[in-house]
Amino acid sequence: MLRSSSMAARGELDTYQAKRNFGVTPEPKGRKAKARQTGLRYLIQRHAATRLHYDFRIEHDGVLKSWAVTKAPSRDPHVKRLAVEVEDHPLDYGGFEGTIPAGNYGAGTVQMWDVGEWRPQDPDKDADLDAAFAKGVVKLTLDGERLKGGWALIRLKSDRGKPSKRANWLLVKEKDEYAVDGEGDALAEIDASITTGRSLAEIVEGQTQWTASKATGRKAPPKPKPPKAARPVARPHAFVPIQLCKVADHPPSAPGWAHEIKFDGYRIQIAVGHGRATLRTRKGLDWTERFPELAADAALWPDGVLDGELCVLDEHDMPDFSALQTALSEGRTDRLVYFAFDLLFDGPEDLRKLPLSHRKARLQALIDRTPKTAADRLRYVEHFGASGQTILESACRMHLEGVISKKLDAPYRAGHSASWVKSKCRGRDEVVIGGWSSEGGSRFRSLLVGVKTRGGLRYLGRVGTGYSAALTRTLLPSLKAAAADRSPFTGANAPAAEKNVHWTTPTLVAEIEHGGYTEAGSLRQAAFKGLREDKAPSDVTDAPRAPTIVSSAASKPGKLVVAGVAISHPDKVLWPGVEGRPPITKGDLARYYEAAAERLLPHLMDRPVSIIRAPDGIAGETFFQRHAMTSHSPRLKLIDVQERKPYVAVVDVGGLVAVGQSGGLELHPWGCKPGDPETPDQITFDLDPDEGLDFDDVIVAARLLKPRLIALGLTPFVKTTGGKGLHVVVPIKADARSRVDWDDAKAFAKGVSEALKTDHPDRFTTTLAKKARGGRIFLDYLRNGRMATAVAPWSPRARPGAGVALPLSWDQVKPGLDPRAFNLWTAGDLLQAPDPWAGFRASATSLKPAIRKLG
Repeated sequence: MLRSSSMAARGELDTYQAKRNFGVTPEPKGRKAKARQTGLRYLIQRHAATRLHYDFRIEHDGVLKSWAVTKAPSRDPHVKRLAVEVEDHPLDYGGFEGTIPAGNYGAGTVQMWDVGEWRPQDPDKDADLDAAFAKGVVKLTLDGERLKGGWALIRLKSDRGKPSKRANWLLVKEKDEYAVDGEGDALAEIDASITTGRSLAEIVEGQTQWTASKATGRKAPPKPKPPKAARPVARPHAFVPIQLCKVADHPPSAPGWAHEIKFDGYRIQIAVGHGRATLRTRKGLDWTERFPELAADAALWPDGVLDGELCVLDEHDMPDFSALQTALSEGRTDRLVYFAFDLLFDGPEDLRKLPLSHRKARLQALIDRTPKTAADRLRYVEHFGASGQTILESACRMHLEGVISKKLDAPYRAGHSASWVKSKCRGRDEVVIGGWSSEGGSRFRSLLVGVKTRGGLRYLGRVGTGYSAALTRTLLPSLKAAAADRSPFTGANAPAAEKNVHWTTPTLVAEIEHGGYTEAGSLRQAAFKGLREDKAPSDVTDAPRAPTIVSSAASKPGKLVVAGVAISHPDKVLWPGVEGRPPITKGDLARYYEAAAERLLPHLMDRPVSIIRAPDGIAGETFFQRHAMTSHSPRLKLIDVQERKPYVAVVDVGGLVAVGQSGGLELHPWGCKPGDPETPDQITFDLDPDEGLDFDDVIVAARLLKPRLIALGLTPFVKTTGGKGLHVVVPIKADARSRVDWDDAKAFAKGVSEALKTDHPDRFTTTLAKKARGGRIFLDYLRNGRMATAVAPWSPRARPGAGVALPLSWDQVKPGLDPRAFNLWTAGDLLQAPDPWAGFRASATSLKPAIRKLG
């Protein structure tokens, strides 16, 4: 809540009104409005007066507090802008755009450059703006169209405490997700009104007069020159060879890089000129006629050449490549949206030698100048200067393809360039179709795909999922049109001719999503995304080979890349071979984490995790890691748990594989709500048998615990620990209404354990000391305290036998079950079986009724 405590920042308009002749100037006279506490306006007006400057204004005490900023604001935290405090303006001034006639105070052209709202950064500490003025530090959070996030106004020391006609301040961007380190002066390139799209020159031309109606001693400032892009071109520009990305393990972390979301669509270059638009593919093919609605809109855009991605959005406004395929095949192109990320020509001006930061500012201005009636299918691709890893994690959580990182100071260069780097969330490749399989000779079942090599088309395997009814309807005609009598595949692993296999000429390219490659180079878990009409089979070169989870042959020394993470020394043995089974290497562990990620991550993601590391294998030194270390991977997140150091956390498959790269053999997360270390979201009962007991005794114990939990209204799940015990785990709700704290969770687990011990004193103990167990099973309820951990489902164990903590169905929990059968050697088969914990989180119930029942 804003309140006045001094006269330092109280609004007044006497000075504003005394300086202006409202019979001549179109500026509003205005009056002081009622002070508000919320919905406070923020705006910037670009002002071409004697000198071009930017008027920064925020609403307070019924007026607009105002500063004249000498240069365009910069989102680079290292750039400080001089901001001269000027007289308060009325709130009505926040909508003014036009020309102040010569001879008047502030004569020149005013353009609405940004609009939005503002609030104090800390509502409790910074609510008193008057006190902040007196102190000389005003911290703001802006929510504008062009400027967002934290900003600070800092009065220069020489002005503090001294009377001054015009106090000098600095306007500085604070470091947050909206900061763009290295942007510099790029925003000065934006000459377009945020409200009308007009340039300064166009605003001048829209006025009935430039000079005052009566002579004065003041001269008019020079008229703004039309932007170079305003000059028309005779026809759309010819195709411009496009810049391409290099692939990296993870986004670069050095300063001077910005990061954009990788959109899932077709790369399209749009050239506009003389009221016409031409749409071309990445190879320069003219596809204008395929997108009539977009071409009609683009013809009304300002002249230039734009680079971007053509997409179809799903019901959640997310790019959907399969939907794009369906739209193209059915001719329903009215839903297409163009995401523009670069501007190569602005009118006749070639921008390719300019830094990316300047090109993107010019692109934003071009989009702002686009008539509203023609802008529905045009989007500006924002870029972020925050951690590229953070942006990648966000993209992966939203099931997007990945991130493109670009150097802000780099020109546009055709071909593959190190200044553009692509980091992917999951395996995504193009493949060449060589055939398809069917059921009964006609019903489509799967694609047979490969990649071009010098020896021909190398077989990669079958793509058996991802086929919606709409996609299949459009795919089959293309397959039948490419029908061939002979197999196009070569090599020893080429598929054999079968009754239900139909060959095609290798002319069709498909995009697929997959879970990596086997030792033989075959695809794992491949899903069809759509045909790539914009790519030729010659573009699809040999795919990288990657081993199975555990290879029966020794791995070759060198470098392995799994889920975008480079694995050093992949042949290093972590578990020795046993009973004729081969040793398990670091490369095997990385591949296992990638394969198990879909099942493991829901129980691990965004929670503090303790990692048991054994960089030299289980025969070497092992140690716990909770905090970031010197070699901390950028693929891991840090979570503040109010301790001396933050904990590490895993948020995606790349982070999981990065754990394997560092020799992380076991994963022990907190039982907390993702992203909220203070709120438990599960209760764990660890059934730890005394020496001499066999696993059947543990099974009986688990089956005694299960009905007691059900009677309390809870849904218990069970898993092996990868050792000699079992965990019975209960998911609980963690929303505001159902939330319990750690003490409640621990007390409940203790109460249940004590009650079970009382009923079966010969089977259970709750005493921690091993010497007091006396042939009984220890009910460990201490797993439920704050900072306590339990091994994650699907986590390996750093013990002989390479056991895995495997989720079980209750039907499996019966005498004769051998937990030693669940290990990294059998993991591939285990992952093919249905997940018995698939409904774990959906089964969560409130713990509060159970606490009341327990008494």
